[in-house]
Amino acid sequence: MSTTTFTFDVAEGNGPKFDIDLSTVDDIAALQHAIGQNYGVVRPEGLSFHSGSTPLVALSEIQASEGIITIKVDGHALRDIPGPSGLPVVGNYLEVFPDHLGNNQRLFDRFGPLFQVNSLGRILCQTNDPELAQICLTESQFFSKEIVPDHPLYPIKNQEAGVFLGDTSNPDWKVVHKFLPPALGPKAVRHYAPQMNRCLEEAFPVFDELEKQNKAWNAYQYMLKLSSGTVGKIMLGKDLEHFTSVDAPLHRIILAIAEVLVINKKISSRGEWYAHLPFGDPKRLKNLQQFMADQIQEAIDEAESNGTEDLELQDAALKAANVVDYLVRAADGKGEHLPKKNLLSATVVATGAGFTTTSSLLSWCLYSLVAYPGTQARILQELIDHDITDETSITAEQIDELEELGKFVKETQRRHNPSYQPGRTAQQDMILPGGYRLKKGTVVVSALHHIHNNPAIWDNPSRFDPDRWDTEQVQQRHKASYIPFAMGQRMCIGFNFALLEVKIFLCKLVYRYHWEKEGDAETEYDPYFQLIRPVNLYLRTQTREQWPSKSTE
Repeated sequence: MSTTTFTFDVAEGNGPKFDIDLSTVDDIAALQHAIGQNYGVVRPEGLSFHSGSTPLVALSEIQASEGIITIKVDGHALRDIPGPSGLPVVGNYLEVFPDHLGNNQRLFDRFGPLFQVNSLGRILCQTNDPELAQICLTESQFFSKEIVPDHPLYPIKNQEAGVFLGDTSNPDWKVVHKFLPPALGPKAVRHYAPQMNRCLEEAFPVFDELEKQNKAWNAYQYMLKLSSGTVGKIMLGKDLEHFTSVDAPLHRIILAIAEVLVINKKISSRGEWYAHLPFGDPKRLKNLQQFMADQIQEAIDEAESNGTEDLELQDAALKAANVVDYLVRAADGKGEHLPKKNLLSATVVATGAGFTTTSSLLSWCLYSLVAYPGTQARILQELIDHDITDETSITAEQIDELEELGKFVKETQRRHNPSYQPGRTAQQDMILPGGYRLKKGTVVVSALHHIHNNPAIWDNPSRFDPDRWDTEQVQQRHKASYIPFAMGQRMCIGFNFALLEVKIFLCKLVYRYHWEKEGDAETEYDPYFQLIRPVNLYLRTQTREQWPSKSTE
């Protein structure tokens, strides 16, 4: 048996040598696959073979070559993931926080599309490369959503919740994932549209009163009231009474969920030692989680007392009074229900996830209305052209026809996406495209903000340009270059709900009011919150008295 010796080119030191009997492979592709399988190469088609400085592009050339054959990955030697060296104990914490968006961008500029940081003992990698993001976010032998101690969601990990906060490998994820997504799918979400319209209409008297008082108001605080109030009714069947007056307080459960996200951000960024403190933030987090569970349990108890008739799983959301009622009564083809052990946790998580992203996205959409000239006029004209008025109860079918609105929301999510850090955990040692060596158990975050604003992907990414979505360049983009709700099996299951809610609200808000930003201060994001939300965006409204004519008139 005649064998050929191979070795990987490495940036530092010597690579391992190994022998392959080339008579067992048919061509270069088969050789790439064999080596990739044995050495954890994620994209083996990127392997190239060299004799000294001479590339070998055919199997016959490798067979005829003398000496050791060197392997490169996408033209690169194997290399460790780069990153700043850091300080004793704190690592890179002070280089990342508090302005993690700005500081991470500087790290991408310095180290390239993949870097690693150590924040008080927690190791985290980040990428702004679509190809790497697609690999990471695809459930496979290489990556999975496994919420290990280094994962940003670890302090609030909850296996019984299944979606959002559970590991894919845990059986609870499959159970919950069977029951919860139908309540948030396209058919169910269209059913919720009338309720979404009513929720916003109930807020109009407050917005009108703020205008009457000539008050500027904090966009996020009122969008939080609006989105969480909507989720309260649709998810829990509960009126949170957020718009009974201008100064109506947030419901206690909403305050609790918001505080949990602040505390989780703090704990996850400060290392494992901080998470185990028996006092302070870790203790407060546990108390808040118990309070949230008690509040949601009340809604579950009420749903269970109102009726026990089973509802067929796929259509249950159309017949149930609200999502909790659906989760209590929905039954699969075998007559099985969502287990009680999962019911409470799944409802708590779905309720929180249902408004945290939406409230931030709504706030950034309002920012886009006032920060980028011409956007209000374009959306308003489209509403007029589609016969939408203040009296219209907007349907999902109407939303589908509003192309200008769709491009506006897409561009807002590209420039100012609220979600930031969908983390996935390496399931084995591997070699990533570009020759990066990654160890099993390492968490890689697909940095959505930095992917969406990467100049290697987007032309003039800092420019707000809804019309870019009509261009061939954007339409033919890499599928992972725009992933506002992540991608893969573990992408956000509530994206249909969020987008319909935001678009219905924007239609009515733009038709009814002209929007102005208060003051000249630069809008800043909250670095201490789990999502990206504006903290100092103050707005004024002016009720419209005149509207443009139809474009065809």
